[in-house]
Amino acid sequence: MPQDPKKLREDRRNMAITLLACGIDPKKVILFEQSKVSEHAELTWMLNCLTPVGWLARMTQWKSKLGVTKGAQSLEDVSATQGLHLGLFAYPVLMAADILSTKDQIQHLELARDIATTFNKTVRKPYFPLPRPIITETKRVMSLRDPTNKMSKSDASDQTRINLIDPPELISQKIKRAVTDAHRGISYSRTDRPALANLIEIYAGMKKVSIDEVVKIHADDSNAAFKEALASVIIEAVRPIQEEMKRLEGEVGYVEGVLEEGARKAKEIARPNLEMAQKLMGLR
Repeated sequence: MPQDPKKLREDRRNMAITLLACGIDPKKVILFEQSKVSEHAELTWMLNCLTPVGWLARMTQWKSKLGVTKGAQSLEDVSATQGLHLGLFAYPVLMAADILSTKDQIQHLELARDIATTFNKTVRKPYFPLPRPIITETKRVMSLRDPTNKMSKSDASDQTRINLIDPPELISQKIKRAVTDAHRGISYSRTDRPALANLIEIYAGMKKVSIDEVVKIHADDSNAAFKEALASVIIEAVRPIQEEMKRLEGEVGYVEGVLEEGARKAKEIARPNLEMAQKLMGLR
């Protein structure tokens, strides 16, 4: 989607700072900006030519951005009335190229598997290994105000999410206002108690314990008491991250250096993969 250049530059730096503050170690992980590795865009075009439009039409990314409803009759109806951009529609293929060229979201990973399978069948060689997801207790963090929607920084209401820069009092306020239900006690059920289940999953993820353990510890708590405990867990977990973010904000040169070195390393991996894919397709 179109972005304000100045804000985008600030956001990319802040994202890098956030990831580093969360514990990403550039000595173990290649951290880079996708736009600095042109091999992704080149491979995307090749994969675009193998990806059926129907696969992309099923993706939720552009549907949620455009507010597509069941009443939409066709892809043409949506794009004509709501200004669907090709970049947003085809973005999942770029995600797949990113994953496959340098070896998030489960749906994107599933599409990457489908595209990799199609490529391998097309060239009659199992070139791309099929990526597999790593599933954790907290599979997907949902909105604090609506458990049917994922937590997102693009949501209009700041009350729907916990930002890593939120001060302790604001975190407590947001958790206190988070929706739950009228049932007594703490129990886990994504079907019957989706709002509370979301809070339990957040607790489990932040505390690095199982959902069963969370329920066992807080089974007799009221919703209010559990929310208070959850707020404390979140505040304690993000405190060191916030302290490191503040430190890294004064180390802009270091952050930019990490990204530049990451891009160099990523290109070293992506270039041979792209060239082999081109050779298999008859382009080299």
